[in-house]
Amino acid sequence: MAKKLVAYFTASGGGVTRRAAEALAAAAGADLVEIAPVEAYTAADLDWRDEHSRSTLEHKDAASRPAIRQAANTDGYDTIFLGFPIWWYTAPQIIRTYLESGDFAGKTVVPFATSGGSELGGTVEDLRPSAPAANWKPGRMLNGRLDAAELKAWAEEQ
Repeated sequence: MAKKLVAYFTASGGGVTRRAAEALAAAAGADLVEIAPVEAYTAADLDWRDEHSRSTLEHKDAASRPAIRQAANTDGYDTIFLGFPIWWYTAPQIIRTYLESGDFAGKTVVPFATSGGSELGGTVEDLRPSAPAANWKPGRMLNGRLDAAELKAWAEEQ
């Protein structure tokens, strides 16, 4: 039986992305791990209207790799569901840190995201260079009410 992991990042420490990750892990029978930054994000860090905020500066710097508390451990997992909020129409740079910290070769990586209005768009193509040997799936948005049966069916398709 294929073993699954739900790894997710939430900047605010809770909310929509965490709930989506928890619901997906429960529906898929997957292990759950939070991708946590060494330095937590503050409200000021997340102010996308401030061109000097931490999140804005990280987004503008393609080489930015915010430090994470724990490297990715993909040992024993076949499928990794990778969750995050959409920032500027793509994944936050910390997701690249996570991907580059582990061995995703031969693993199926399925992104899922939350957003107030954006879609995944080109996110998979943006992330692929950080784990080029992974088997990338298109992924999907997990906003709003999440039906456990629908999540389970989707997870099984991956």
